[in-house]
Amino acid sequence: MEVIHIERIESVIVDLPTIRPHHLSMAVMRNQAMVIVRLFCSDGIEGIGESTTIGGLSYGDESPEGMKLTLDTYIAPLLQGKSALSINAIMALLEYNIKGNNFVKSAIETALLDAQGKRLGVSVATLLGGAVTQTLPVLWTLASGDTQKDIEEAQALLNDGRHNTFKLKIGRYDWKHDVRHVSAIKQAVGPDVKVTVDVNQAWTESVAKQGIAQLQEDGVDLIEQPIIKTNFDGLARLTQYFKVPIMADEAAATVTDAFKLAKIGGGSVFALKISKAGGLINIQKQAAIAQAAGISLYGGTMLEGTVGTVASAQVFSTLHLDWGTELFGPLLLTEDIVKGRLTYQNGVMEIPQGPGLGIELDMNQVEKFKRK
Repeated sequence: MEVIHIERIESVIVDLPTIRPHHLSMAVMRNQAMVIVRLFCSDGIEGIGESTTIGGLSYGDESPEGMKLTLDTYIAPLLQGKSALSINAIMALLEYNIKGNNFVKSAIETALLDAQGKRLGVSVATLLGGAVTQTLPVLWTLASGDTQKDIEEAQALLNDGRHNTFKLKIGRYDWKHDVRHVSAIKQAVGPDVKVTVDVNQAWTESVAKQGIAQLQEDGVDLIEQPIIKTNFDGLARLTQYFKVPIMADEAAATVTDAFKLAKIGGGSVFALKISKAGGLINIQKQAAIAQAAGISLYGGTMLEGTVGTVASAQVFSTLHLDWGTELFGPLLLTEDIVKGRLTYQNGVMEIPQGPGLGIELDMNQVEKFKRK
């Protein structure tokens, strides 16, 4: 019997416009650049995946241009002719031959899972053991940087029923200014609406103690990655010092990170992201570590487009996420590259139920937004 093999892998960078600038502590995003991976198999089945990062190299050590270079120069030749059926074997081969580059590895694993799901007529979630839900709670990030604009945006979304939890990106300004900004929004939306804060590593430990103390007093519900990701011990000290939950995001990147943090109590919540973990299967490993240590889970995003968002949703649907998700990336886009946009309503996202990822690229749109 002929073994189904990988015939070729293609990658393209697409630049999609966004509804507004998105302010992070280290950068301002004015559009979203994503690397789309197409994996073609000898049985005629195509799998798709996505590598997306935020803020270029100001956020991490992978950029869209670098990811495409790695895919085209190193990964595509390495995987050509290999069996498309053993995803574990392919990922082990990548791990041995390609150091780091977790964002790219996640896209390859996604494409392999998508192809295998299509081949067998089942969803990616089914391949991963089965979904426990067909919808996921999704918060909305208020990141205009303007307090009044953020309040108006939050109230409009609450009235519309689309979201009932909000996250604020802070860290670009003096901590006192940022805390006043957050507290004003929390007061405006009221005690029944959850408000979380992402500092994106911007504070020192001493500043974090002052800032978190005030945020805790003002009723903010969750503090995400207040200090530099490498300061595991500092994260543990903050977790033990405050009642408000502290979430490890950039610090809890890999399975190894999750183990080290769980061991010292660095964070009472872990943010799971398929890109930083190097794939969906690693997310389940991280989740197992967290659950064994009594650490809650949250479904994070790198502001992926629809392909990466659905890949995340497929694995998140197999887990119990105490803090829901922030899979709102596609809602930031004014246009998309897939046929049929995702449904968001009543504070949740509906997960596509078809084979594989359950979505299909619109090649006319891919061509329109492809970086020339």
